[in-house]
Amino acid sequence: MEQRVPDFMSLHDAWMKLTPGQKAELNRVSSPDELLEMPAFYRLFSEMAPEEWGEAAFQRLVFCLPCIKHTDSDVNLGTAIAHCGRGTSEKRLFQMVRSEFPNDIIQLRQILKMLGPVANWSMAAKQLWDWDERSKCDFLEDFFLNQTTDRNTKSMGERHAH
Repeated sequence: MEQRVPDFMSLHDAWMKLTPGQKAELNRVSSPDELLEMPAFYRLFSEMAPEEWGEAAFQRLVFCLPCIKHTDSDVNLGTAIAHCGRGTSEKRLFQMVRSEFPNDIIQLRQILKMLGPVANWSMAAKQLWDWDERSKCDFLEDFFLNQTTDRNTKSMGERHAH
């Protein structure tokens, strides 16, 4: 039986309606589990996923939501990170992908905070909702297939310079 996914844009819209203080409260947490102690989390969470299986998925979404800027363009999370002006180390991405929950999401959020990627929230949220080994591999593939030529050229040049 296929699980129904929530309307991710409704979650984003609810996030946009939070007060700056509520957003700051959610942005300060250091792990997804800490969200369960934040009243602002429940303002977003209420009535969207009453089933038990949805709770961890919503924690992943809300944990990463403050760090992703939305665009209507067709840009997923891996592509958005590849297109960021400042790069992240490939080693760091592989370390994140190999980690188990919650460390993988904590590491991903650190990367997102550092880079501030611009992605289509619905696409990014779908990937975070289904966050498992397959979606992590898809994330890496999207990252590597969408790196800009300038970055690849620069990386090659830096290797030859040393």
